Amino acid sequence: MAMYESEHTKFMREWMAKHPEQREEQKKGRALWWDKPQDTQTTREFAEAKVPAKAYPYATES
Repeated sequence: MAMYESEHTKFMREWMAKHPEQREEQKKGRALWWDKPQDTQTTREFAEAKVPAKAYPYATES
């Protein structure tokens, strides 16, 4: 049984096979937008500063 593969995934896989020089460009783009170094101290501070959400966000009383 074959797994489902979207048309976009098929296109990208075939396109990358035909244009291997784009692999480096792909890595640069990923590094720019996604692969960021993680700082555990900052992550911890963000988690500690989080304010719990109200059950109903439009409630006027606290």
